[in-house]
Amino acid sequence: MDNLALIREKIQQSIQVKQDLLADEALVSKIETCALEFVKCFKADGKVLFCGNGGSAADAQHISAELSGRFYKDRDPLFSEALHVNTSYLTAVANDYSYDEIYSRLVKAKIRKGDILVGISTSGNSANIVKAFETAKKQGGITIGMTGDTGGKMKDLSDILVNVPSSDTPRIQEVHILIGHLICELTEIHMF
Repeated sequence: MDNLALIREKIQQSIQVKQDLLADEALVSKIETCALEFVKCFKADGKVLFCGNGGSAADAQHISAELSGRFYKDRDPLFSEALHVNTSYLTAVANDYSYDEIYSRLVKAKIRKGDILVGISTSGNSANIVKAFETAKKQGGITIGMTGDTGGKMKDLSDILVNVPSSDTPRIQEVHILIGHLICELTEIHMF
């Protein structure tokens, strides 16, 4: 396959996953539900925290920044944070405890009843996110999983599971950003 054919094929695959999402009424409805949960949380003076690994950590930071900064509107900031941004904490806990503990320890310190933890994992099986979800649920937090098709281990721990209809990591991540942007836009509309 030549380069141009490969590029066209990957663009078509990305379009197909988005079309599959669009055709899934239940999944589209879950995106709205996520936004309404964000609004409820923020109106109650709560916070929305995000976690992920690798590209999903970048997505977590990106979506969180849209909420705490701005999306379309010049408005007040919303309390949103990606849990991996403190590298001193991250490396200390990974070294002193385990990489699997990096998020659950922060969740224990930060999540209160009604706060939201969004875990982003294409497989749904990231051990550190699974542990963070377990901790969040014990503390009365709401868990939102953004995963690939099966939901993995996060499926049973997610109050809301937004599982992209694909098993291809790059295509899943592309749709995670789309979903994140949709949630941010709806949240901003309802809040401001």
